[in-house]
This record gives sequence, structure tokens and C-alpha cells, in this order.
Amino acid sequence: MDSIADHDLVRYEDLSDGVARITLNRPEKRNAMSRAARAALLDVLDRCDGEAKVIILTGAGPAFCAGVDLKESAEEDIDADRRGAGRRTSWLTVQERIRQHSAIVIAAVNGYALGGGLTLINSSDLAVAADDAPIGMPEVGFGLYPGLAGPSTQLRLGAKRAAWMVLTADRITGATAAEWGLVNAAVPAAELQSAALDLARRVARHNAVTLTWAKRALHEIPMYISDWTKALEYGEDVRHQITARSDVLDDRHATHRMAVGRTGDGAR
Repeated sequence: MDSIADHDLVRYEDLSDGVARITLNRPEKRNAMSRAARAALLDVLDRCDGEAKVIILTGAGPAFCAGVDLKESAEEDIDADRRGAGRRTSWLTVQERIRQHSAIVIAAVNGYALGGGLTLINSSDLAVAADDAPIGMPEVGFGLYPGLAGPSTQLRLGAKRAAWMVLTADRITGATAAEWGLVNAAVPAAELQSAALDLARRVARHNAVTLTWAKRALHEIPMYISDWTKALEYGEDVRHQITARSDVLDDRHATHRMAVGRTGDGAR
């Protein structure tokens, strides 16, 4: 891809060394995702699959993402996301694309993450938030259950904390989200992008095949595989898949040195 591949609604930047940044770019709408914005995001994700090892996902302006564009949705048929072209650009399709992407996705939550914005955090592999970023699910306040943010949060948090977020519609801060384990860390807003970039570069140092298969294992266990023996057998299979698809064990002595913390002959 070009160093900056730019849809007006979604920006892509190649930050070098396997790291890229995708920025949702509707700041005047709190980065609410219209159907065109969702299509642009899916296109960018498709185009960088296999190129970027780690993707930082963030928002332009004061918001991370306010979910889907509710004004536009209100003008569509109620089942538009379940049929034809609508299904291909649904918010659910976006979440699944992120989960199935070969790259590790890090959400850099710079501001408001409401409804579908919270779903984006939950779909990302890692997340760093501004400590004052407002995060929540407003749906129950206008008579609805949060169809994607609710289930994804219930799978990420303990039952009582998830219920509190769903049933009160109150927002938590990025700092509370870190305390609860909804994001990995919270930092001052001015430090967010550098913290996310530092994390991305630390992850991107590792073998691309290993990262892709480790991501797959993190989704499978314990989401679909909770039996102890089956989980361990799956882990062994993932190890075999990595070695069959990469050269990580071609130099077994080098692998051993890395495993015991040695970076070179006699060096630690």
C-alpha cells in the first residue's frame, strides 16, 4: 500500500517496521460509522492484510468511535444489515474482519467510545485508553439492548460489571476500564498515541506467522475450547502450524538463545 492510503472517511498510515495506523475520520460525527465509512474501513483492512503485523486503530478528533451512524440507520430498512450488500458492510462484519485479520489490532481509545465504539475495543486484540475517555453503552436509555456491545462486553468482564454497564447506561472512564480489565492500560490523553506506538513496536518485533497464530489461539481459548486437555492439544497444534509455516526453528540454537534471554554468543 502507499505510505498513506486515504479514504476521506478512514486514513491509513504505514509507520514502518510492520506497524500501521488506521484512523477513523469523521470527527464532526464523533466517528460514527456510516455505511460508507464501514465499507472504507473494510477495504483498508483487506488491503493491508499480510502487510501490517500490528495495526493501531484510533479516531480523529475528540472521539474514538460513537458506533454506527444512527441517523443513517434510521433511514434504512430495519433488516438492511441482514440482506445482500448491507450484510457485507454491517457492523458485525467489521468486527469479524478485525478478529480474523492477520495483524494484531491495538485500539488506541482517544475519546468517546460509545455503543459500537465499545464493541471495537472488545474486538481488538489489545487496547490502550486515554484515562479520561468516556466508555459506555447508551442503548438501554432509548429502549434497546446493546446488540453487539452488550454480548462482547459480557464476554470480556465479570457478570456484575457487565450488567452495570448494560443496565445503567452510565459511562466509565478509560482509567476504570483499565482497572476492570476492559483495556490493557490507561494513560494521560497526551501520551496515548506514543504509548500505543510503543506497544505496537514491541509486539511487531516478533515473527509475523507466530503473531497471527497466537492471535487465533487467543480467540479460540477459552472462547470455544475450555476443556483443559483439548486446549493444550490445540496449543500444541498451533505450535506445529507456526513451525510448518515459518523458519523460527531453522536455527534451533538461536531459538534457544532467545528463549533463555541471550541475544548473542555469551551476551545476555
